[in-house]
Amino acid sequence: MADFTLDEDQRQIQDMTRKFAAKELRPIARNCDEEAQFPAELLNKVWELGFCANAIPEKYGGYELGRSAVTTAIMVEELAWGDVSLTLGALSPLLMMIPILEFGTEEQKEEWLPKLCGEQFFPVTAALMEPRITFDPMDLRTIAQTKGDEIVLNGVKCMAPMADQAEHILVYASAAEGAGPGSVKAIIVDKGTPGLKIGEREKNLGLNPLPLFRVTFEDCVVPKSRLVGGDRGIDYMRLTNLSRSVLGAMAVGVARASYEYALDYAKERYAFGEPIASRQSIAFMLAESAMEVDGMRMLAWRAAWRLDRNEDATRDAALARMYCAEQTMKVVDYGVQILGGHGYIREHPVEMWFRNGRGFSTMEGLAIG
Repeated sequence: MADFTLDEDQRQIQDMTRKFAAKELRPIARNCDEEAQFPAELLNKVWELGFCANAIPEKYGGYELGRSAVTTAIMVEELAWGDVSLTLGALSPLLMMIPILEFGTEEQKEEWLPKLCGEQFFPVTAALMEPRITFDPMDLRTIAQTKGDEIVLNGVKCMAPMADQAEHILVYASAAEGAGPGSVKAIIVDKGTPGLKIGEREKNLGLNPLPLFRVTFEDCVVPKSRLVGGDRGIDYMRLTNLSRSVLGAMAVGVARASYEYALDYAKERYAFGEPIASRQSIAFMLAESAMEVDGMRMLAWRAAWRLDRNEDATRDAALARMYCAEQTMKVVDYGVQILGGHGYIREHPVEMWFRNGRGFSTMEGLAIG
């Protein structure tokens, strides 16, 4: 039976991450959103928390402190409470580190993992999503054909975080169109490889500080040695489930931020001689928000718990992603409603959380842990 009572280490990690988010992320989130800028100095501040190095074994240069999907869910909820856009960008190296750590060949681990243990942020990313209305991560249209000792990539990706500055991009591609998730490969493509084109920065409803790019592959040829896991390949469903668990936890962070702000506002805002929190319609929205935040968190943690036990978490991760996306939208909408007219103007951050919360229903593969 799952037990989500946090142990002493998890409580300390949660407290440390919460303080970091309150000090380093929340104060700059609004300006970064308005200016659509990602401060470079923040990357190294988050890097120093050791998300990569702590999970990498000592023989590859890491600290080998262990890795837990539940603990990661706890941490990313706190960071996303500070700001989800900045969190997604700062954790983008995990998009390449986790697949190599779990499924890479020994040669690939020796080549890539030490680069992710340095003192400075190492810019790498991944490209999974594809720009079509019927996009399904189980039916990728980017194709990787093996020809001798080479792999030829063709296709288009979108919402690739920080692809403009990434030294390497981990690309998910199918062996053939319609071949299903069992045929998905992960291929490392170097910056500047012929056939790789980084498009203009995308303009989206939310996530303004996070640079997201369309990436095109036209007869892009890479050595077969860049196929993660070699002939054995990857367990694509496990990577998808790890990603959905983390995205669910981030959605909890965004919803909690909006709920807590609306709660404080409702207690301090007086109308007709009493705080608006005492009005039934407001109180119901606050109560629903509190219930949904807790419920979302349990789903995200349950998926993570199964992943830590190496169980099939496909159902739990899919439920966590879908439910957290839907209920986050409900909670951030309540946040705007509770603030009334003030919820629609940029003086308060609830409109930013509303825009960012909308993205969780479309995101796939933008985070992993």
